[in-house]
Amino acid sequence: MRERALFPLIFLAVLLQPVNGQAASAPVVQYTEGASQAFARYVAGLQHPISWSTETIEIEASLPKMKKQGRLRAIRRMTPLGEADYEVLEAAGDQTVRQQVIARYLSAQMTAAEIPAASVAVTPANYEFRYKGVVKLGETVAYTFRIRPRKKRQGLMNGELWLEGETGAVIRQSGYLVKSPSIFVKRVDITREMVLNGGITQMRLTHLSVDTRLVGLADLTVTESPLR
Repeated sequence: MRERALFPLIFLAVLLQPVNGQAASAPVVQYTEGASQAFARYVAGLQHPISWSTETIEIEASLPKMKKQGRLRAIRRMTPLGEADYEVLEAAGDQTVRQQVIARYLSAQMTAAEIPAASVAVTPANYEFRYKGVVKLGETVAYTFRIRPRKKRQGLMNGELWLEGETGAVIRQSGYLVKSPSIFVKRVDITREMVLNGGITQMRLTHLSVDTRLVGLADLTVTESPLR
């Protein structure tokens, strides 16, 4: 029963991967000129996603109610067939967390490769975008958009998208799944932040919080960056 409570991780892996997208007519509501330009660059960038063939990945996971934690550090390489191969560098902490949370997340990543990502990606085809305002992050100007699924279906989220003003690159994406992937799950919250350099993502930091009915919260923090 506890294993089934962590099943939604398979959907999170699909939701967070890059994908090609197609623009829809008038996708942004109530926008300024700067926000419109950033959004146009964002949509154009969907046609040419950047992926890392080899990257480092660190996962910190916990089951707070059970007071258990675990950690994994690995190198992930993509094979010519598009499959992920992991070289584990370090595994520490509670065995239950490593097996029931971390291992399942990695398994979900591999399963997600078999599912059409275009059906759940944050694109105008799947979402309505409503302009909210400007956020200053140091010297960086970001435009924020409210995103809402055009249809309530598995894998889509209700939340926000922050775009860098100059390049249209994603700085932050956050929200919750609009449809629970399991009867054992109350809510799934997702926050993903990008560290950019010249509009190019240098690091991804993702936090997943899965509120289950059987074991309480399952938290994961995943840090990814290209191998140097």
